[in-house]
Amino acid sequence: MQITKSLDQHIAVFGESGSGKTVLLSSFYGAAQESGFIDDSIYRLVADDIGQGNKLHSNYLEMREDDRAPMPDHFKSITYSISIRPKEIDAQNGGKIPFKALKLVWHDYPGEWFENGVSGEVEEKRRLDTFKSLLQSDVAIILVDAQRLIDHEGEEERYLKSLIGNFKNGLLTLQDDLLDNNKPLTKFPRIWIFALSKSDLLPNYNAFNFRDLMIAKVSGEIGELRNVLTGLLEGKSALSVGEDFVLLSSAKFQAGKIDPARRVGLDLVLPIATMLPFQRHLRWATTLDIPGKVGKELLDGVSIIAFFLKKHQNRLPSPMAAILNKINPAAIATISKLAGTALEDLHRHAIEKKNYLSAILSGFQMDMEKAEKEKNLIRSNR
Repeated sequence: MQITKSLDQHIAVFGESGSGKTVLLSSFYGAAQESGFIDDSIYRLVADDIGQGNKLHSNYLEMREDDRAPMPDHFKSITYSISIRPKEIDAQNGGKIPFKALKLVWHDYPGEWFENGVSGEVEEKRRLDTFKSLLQSDVAIILVDAQRLIDHEGEEERYLKSLIGNFKNGLLTLQDDLLDNNKPLTKFPRIWIFALSKSDLLPNYNAFNFRDLMIAKVSGEIGELRNVLTGLLEGKSALSVGEDFVLLSSAKFQAGKIDPARRVGLDLVLPIATMLPFQRHLRWATTLDIPGKVGKELLDGVSIIAFFLKKHQNRLPSPMAAILNKINPAAIATISKLAGTALEDLHRHAIEKKNYLSAILSGFQMDMEKAEKEKNLIRSNR
């Protein structure tokens, strides 16, 4: 079986101006260009647009060498496409990867459009077109700025209610234009994660502290946001809003000093974009009563991931190996629950056999498991 389809995983990142979107992406990409990462990792990150890649790398080097953070891109919506390429090619495939690419497509939505709206028809059209491009995403991340929480210490709800309220109202403004004759959408981000950006500023916080703060201060507002999002969707039960939490930090920022080697959570960007929707969509498709076309949309790409995992079925605990003989959603759902030694065994075997895409995907799942143990990530059980 030869897979030639590209598996493009889209992630949409929302945050107010200054919340750290540009810095996060620059640190994520720039760190992957370091010699240590290239030597130790089984894959490389390559920007499909050379100019974009050089810009992100330059931003990272300015942080590392000059202790200068990149300036935010005000009112600019930029989509970055980054290919994840194995360092070696499986010789059994004739020197070709049986897969066009595994890609991360990062959509950056300008925070100013939620904070201040737009001025004029041209910018209004640009905002709408930008948001429609985000509909390809499986995962959306809403950044909560740790600096703003510090600025509002003791009254954090003022900042958080404003953040979520602006976001909710921005969606309501776009609703009529997004829905064609009020027809609900099947393709739309269905996993909405809250991320504590600049988490290095709150060193005593872990994902549980962050979750508890959000629930204590703005649980009602999160519910209102969920209601707005469900109003856009077909298959409303296949949606999670504010059920996953992650800590993110692009560097350790101190007075006059930036240390990008001390990052938090950026190694979770690829796992969250790739394996998290794989697991969640499988669960929903096999346990929820949802329309057929929604189920089909949820399972897009699942058979591709299953193919690479299936190549190592002899390393899987019974009855998982037998289950993979038939690639279907219900069968491979069990694979998404692999953890611990079974997952490590699958990953090690994939590397030994030079099946690097299998190794990459299983490695992503290991990264999420590790982050949960370190309390940098909370994944929904629903």
